[in-house]
Amino acid sequence: MMNKLVLKNLLLSALLLLGISNAMADDVKLKPFVLASQGAGTIAEKTDQAKAALTAGGFTVVGDYSPYADAEILIVTNDELKKNAAGSEHGGFGAIQRVAITKVNNEIQVSYTNPVYMANAYRMKGDLSGVYAKLASALGKVKEFGSAKGMTASQTRKYHYMFGMEYFNEPSVLAEYPSYEDAVKSVDAKLGDNKNGVSKVYRVDIPGKQETVFGVAMKAPSEADKYMDDKYIMSEIDFHDLRSTAHLPYEVLVSGNKVYALYARFRIAINFPDLSMMGKHSFMNIMKTPNAIRDVLQKTVEK
Repeated sequence: MMNKLVLKNLLLSALLLLGISNAMADDVKLKPFVLASQGAGTIAEKTDQAKAALTAGGFTVVGDYSPYADAEILIVTNDELKKNAAGSEHGGFGAIQRVAITKVNNEIQVSYTNPVYMANAYRMKGDLSGVYAKLASALGKVKEFGSAKGMTASQTRKYHYMFGMEYFNEPSVLAEYPSYEDAVKSVDAKLGDNKNGVSKVYRVDIPGKQETVFGVAMKAPSEADKYMDDKYIMSEIDFHDLRSTAHLPYEVLVSGNKVYALYARFRIAINFPDLSMMGKHSFMNIMKTPNAIRDVLQKTVEK
């Protein structure tokens, strides 16, 4: 006879999937992040609990990253994410989801990237509603956040911050190698060397496809390099009560024999669509960041 707890979890997952599937109608607004829980505890406790819950929920933790004090980020994937990535152009950018544990005002926020929002932002073949249901079942779901109004699926799919700024399908080409194998081997080694303040957080190979995504930590080696620094960038743009820590880390994608990164005016803006152009906390404060990120990544992975 089926264990009552197992039955309860299966029923909860089914209800979550039904609710998320219903939310795919194009008049429903999507937001970048999901608050799983908020309350007392420590970063270490909540991180261990999240890892256990994610593993039990069928996810593989492929990396973790602490970009600054009171913040821990887990990077996860599963078969559904990798399969969807394999069927989508430059789908490697969406082959993972990020789970953040952040201490804010003596409380611990556990949050994660919204898989459905990201699937549309990265123009993926499937909407990843099944992944959303599994994350919600494993970690919880209080509410979506990261944008006051949100965007419909179609708006998210064709998003760019403003006229003249890059779309998802306009990434930076960082390097070109003789082959995919050469590119992956070289990029992996270069990121392992931790040169220029750029280091590897994780690597995921997309099955059945010449594509590999790397997550990278970016820490400025000097004050002059601060515009590429994860901590500096987040100090300028992540200021709301609910923190968008799961924006990090950045990605480098090897697809075929080329190495790509999403241009920062897209990659940052898609996670912070309400960030103003001018003001105390604004894109103006990180005006040098897009080129700084592109340049340091290019310098790190170039042939």
